[in-house]
Amino acid sequence: MAEWWRDAVIYQIYPRSFQDSDGDGIGDLPGITRRLDHVAGLGVDAIWLSPFFTSPQKDMGYDVSDYTDVDPLFGSMADFDAMVARAHELGLKVIIDQVISHSSDVHPWFEESRQSRDNPKADWYVWADPKPDGTPPNNWPSVFGGPAWEWEPRRRQYYLHNFLIEQPDLNMWNPAVQDALLDTMRFWLERGVDGFRLDTVNYYFHDSDLRDNPPNPDHKGPETYGFQRHIHSKNRPENIAFLTRMRALTDEYDARMMVGEVGDGGQTAIDIMAEYTAGSDRLHMCYSFEMLSPEFTAAHFRHTIEGVHDHAPDSHSCWSFSNHDVVRHVSRWARHAESPDALARQSAAMLLSFPGTICLYQGEELGQTETTLVYEELTDPPALRFWPEVKGRDGCRTPMVWDQGEPHAGFSDTTPWLPVKDEQAIRAVAHQQDQNDSVLAAYRAVLAFRKGSDALRFGTAAFLDLPEPVLAFRRDHDGQTLTAAFNLSPTPRTLTVGGDTALTGPSHATLEGTQLQLPANGFAWLTGSPTLSA
Repeated sequence: MAEWWRDAVIYQIYPRSFQDSDGDGIGDLPGITRRLDHVAGLGVDAIWLSPFFTSPQKDMGYDVSDYTDVDPLFGSMADFDAMVARAHELGLKVIIDQVISHSSDVHPWFEESRQSRDNPKADWYVWADPKPDGTPPNNWPSVFGGPAWEWEPRRRQYYLHNFLIEQPDLNMWNPAVQDALLDTMRFWLERGVDGFRLDTVNYYFHDSDLRDNPPNPDHKGPETYGFQRHIHSKNRPENIAFLTRMRALTDEYDARMMVGEVGDGGQTAIDIMAEYTAGSDRLHMCYSFEMLSPEFTAAHFRHTIEGVHDHAPDSHSCWSFSNHDVVRHVSRWARHAESPDALARQSAAMLLSFPGTICLYQGEELGQTETTLVYEELTDPPALRFWPEVKGRDGCRTPMVWDQGEPHAGFSDTTPWLPVKDEQAIRAVAHQQDQNDSVLAAYRAVLAFRKGSDALRFGTAAFLDLPEPVLAFRRDHDGQTLTAAFNLSPTPRTLTVGGDTALTGPSHATLEGTQLQLPANGFAWLTGSPTLSA
């Protein structure tokens, strides 16, 4: 029970878009409570809530102005307590976001800090003098475009913001800042939360000498942030000491956990994940954007999983295919699919067969696709700034669809903050609820199969050498072995099977003698350790 998270499936809820209960077009905590039976009915183990804290909502709550209160948009502290109580009644753990690399610029700490260079909070944020010509102190860019520095005339200094201008970075070099942030985390632990999802966990520290970042010669994307290798503005080794303080805090409480978001890709992300979870005194687990990318090959999935486990064999990883920051995977990988539903079913089977902890994003269990929006419908700052080359994150954040026959698919009685369009509404829960061949039914079946299999929940993973587009691996635990195979293409594939075996679970394949027929986006679980060849 203490390490419940090791085999957990976590369901991410984006509060603004889950269920509106008060008719303002924005989802809220009472709405979440109302819909928890749906979540529990899937067979997941926990929910993760994106920010619901007091915020001016410049970045949809990731700009926090009070770390220990609920924004009135989402309800009250009593609503939060009721939601936690109901979740626990249903056997669901509750994980909440912690956005502590930066705050809102209207947070009382920053409002005091920006007044002068000698007030009690003067060094709670990252301040620096301009260069002699008045320009920023170094070349660091903001993730959302432009320099990562903003001038404050009262102090005649620049402050650092890795994201929006309205999101100043906290100075983690100051022990008082660390203490204050740990106190806010203790507040929620005392309130009964079971864990934390740590936003931008590799951004906590910056180079104390503020050295320029070197260029990144491999950058080809439309955004400016990728032009640099961010070796001085994030991914600093000093981060480790603070992670150990956070772990010591959570270890004071029974059965609590932390999962960190590593905002990087490639080998850098794998290295950081390994470093941040090594041993037993850092994070319990990490996830990166590696599986949130357009890559959909057997080699990519194998390299990502093996990379983490080879670099830190005592670490624990967390995998997801979609979240609130990326294009939904059914749309992102569409060219590899026979149909959206076929890809959705295969994605469930594959993700829930991976070793480690699994995150599902709301609507994923419906096979939800990315919403196509026009400029006038956007709210996301990067999209508003760089449209149309950057589409932003609004398309994956549109409201959850509950009943196709209701206004706005049952999300709200009034016009919601982002539109519900017909393409998304047809995938409503009520429409799929009683259909045995629906994506929702497929998710429930795979979740139940995983729950009943110690090999899938706890087993080691060994990948088989097969040519693209087939991904295959074995999961083994305490004498129980499963072999999984996935056809990552819209073209049927046939594998030759050797040894004593049989199809098991909700496989989408046929086994006739020694021939395993994998249809377009097909998948199979086989008992034991058969040989597979193309």
